Amino acid sequence: MSTDRTRPAGRRDQGGPRSVPPQRSRRQQPHRPQRPHQWFAERLLAVLSGQRPVHWMLGHTIGEAYDQLAELAPSTPLGSTRGSRPVLRHCRGAQPATGVVEAFASIAEGDRIRAMAFRLEQGPDQRWRCAAVELGGERLTAGAPGPR
Repeated sequence: MSTDRTRPAGRRDQGGPRSVPPQRSRRQQPHRPQRPHQWFAERLLAVLSGQRPVHWMLGHTIGEAYDQLAELAPSTPLGSTRGSRPVLRHCRGAQPATGVVEAFASIAEGDRIRAMAFRLEQGPDQRWRCAAVELGGERLTAGAPGPR
């Protein structure tokens, strides 16, 4: 029996595993930080699906956006209707002006696909905050139930 523990017993070639070129997997690729609109879409989905409390968004909204979310969150407009948790499929953003990102996302809920759009504005402290949200073509306003 061989005392070399790096190769199988009886193997005599010197190339070993180093002779095969390494394959890159998704896990080996360098981590790219999320863009502000991607990060925010995940947070908004978590609140509107009931996975996180609305106060999780404190400091991440401006104007009436937080008040709207506070009234909408209990009705969980993106809550799972068929026992499956909603998942963010795609999120894209455009920068129409400096310090502004308008983004849209598609959300899968079982066999349904929902659309979400939102606007982020960058404050003087360089932090991004949500200023407006739309879901499924209807503006999310306080007191109005979201579409199901």
